[in-house]
Amino acid sequence: MSNNYNMKEFSSTAVITEHGVYPSTFSINTINTKCKESDVDESIYDPFQHRKLEHPNSDVRSFANLLKSSLGSGILAMPAAFKNAGTLVGVFGTIILGYICTHCVYLLVKTSQDVAKITKVPSLGYAETVEAVFATGPQCLRKLSRTARIFIDWAMAFTIFGACAVYVILLVDSVKQIVAYYYQDNGFTDTMYCLMFLAPILIFTQIKNLKYLAPFSGFANILLVATFLICLYYICTDFQSIDSRPISVGIGRLPLFIGTVIFAMEGIGVVLPVENSMAKPQHFLGCPGVLNITMSIVILLYMIMGFLGYIRYGDEAAGSITLNLPTEEIPALMAKSFIIIAIFFTYTLQFYVPMEIVWRNTKQYVSQKYYNHAQSLLRAVFATLTVVAAATLPKLEQVIGLEGAFFYSFLGLIAPSLMDLIFCWNRDLGRYKYVLIKDIILIAFGFFVLVTGVMQSIREIIRISE
Repeated sequence: MSNNYNMKEFSSTAVITEHGVYPSTFSINTINTKCKESDVDESIYDPFQHRKLEHPNSDVRSFANLLKSSLGSGILAMPAAFKNAGTLVGVFGTIILGYICTHCVYLLVKTSQDVAKITKVPSLGYAETVEAVFATGPQCLRKLSRTARIFIDWAMAFTIFGACAVYVILLVDSVKQIVAYYYQDNGFTDTMYCLMFLAPILIFTQIKNLKYLAPFSGFANILLVATFLICLYYICTDFQSIDSRPISVGIGRLPLFIGTVIFAMEGIGVVLPVENSMAKPQHFLGCPGVLNITMSIVILLYMIMGFLGYIRYGDEAAGSITLNLPTEEIPALMAKSFIIIAIFFTYTLQFYVPMEIVWRNTKQYVSQKYYNHAQSLLRAVFATLTVVAAATLPKLEQVIGLEGAFFYSFLGLIAPSLMDLIFCWNRDLGRYKYVLIKDIILIAFGFFVLVTGVMQSIREIIRISE
């Protein structure tokens, strides 16, 4: 893509403009605070006509950007998700969860567009939308608008930090397999492997200029495509009978399936930057629309990969299917090496995003002459914390489920539904208040995923660690 650099792995999303701006987390400082009443004529301001884009994206390019951002190495975790559901439940579960995630993305974008009319700003990011919805919503919530924006800011930051910890776990597991094949009984522990990555991570995360990081995104994408093709080759060369796998498994494992699928598929942080950069943003929603077309393809590919990978490897399916490939064979060794390089570059690029959020919310407490030292220290601290988290929770599959259940269920399911409900509360809840009913159901489902997914993931981590 020519105008945006972006990279999404395990569906932890970052869209960064060519100038190093992460546009979905800015604070609102242009909001028209006088336009907060429900009787404001929204038709007098069209935010689409007021957007001044130097290089607007066409519908096709926006589709490509969203598809690229939604298809990361999270697809390699889908076979592990299916083993917690079964073949039939996995297929239909992926479709249903995909529809729910798509609808919640729709709610976020639609709310953002509607509240932009009221606040009279051309475009809003995720955190901005939350602030604007609270600021123009029920009277009792307006004083919480800034707090809500800061909360979403930090939630987004820690979500991506969590994904970075997942990257480290995948790096460790992949390197450990290769080292163990060539040097058996090497005596290295998971903690030692994590420490091996700490030094290069600390070095690369000190790069503050995005132009030195963004080129690695394209290289990582090429490696990921090659890895995906190699995985398909191994799946198809020794394909098992469909009847060899159960159509469903115990319901107690379903929360792990839901958490993993949401983690792999959810790209809630990328949609507003893509929509904000479109030449015709009115084409993003609707039928067919850029969003619906993209998510239909994403759901189909995730479902196929999960189904075929589970049929091939069954209960042996690992948190990333690359871990199931035979290390002694050259193509498999290439895939494992490719994923190591791609994930490492992705870590450094994704790390840029939460650090921008952290710095924006902390720099007012630092004297300007110490800015460089403070930034370097913060980067080193948070990079170290992701490595420590990886060393503490070294079970890839369970950590993916935990991350998906805890963070992405909130940002991807609960928050968009809550924003839609708050925005419509004093305006229009629809016939028979169907908006109220629907959003309450979605919020309840989000909390169900959060609670059950976290509990089951922690239970599995403890069980495996014993």
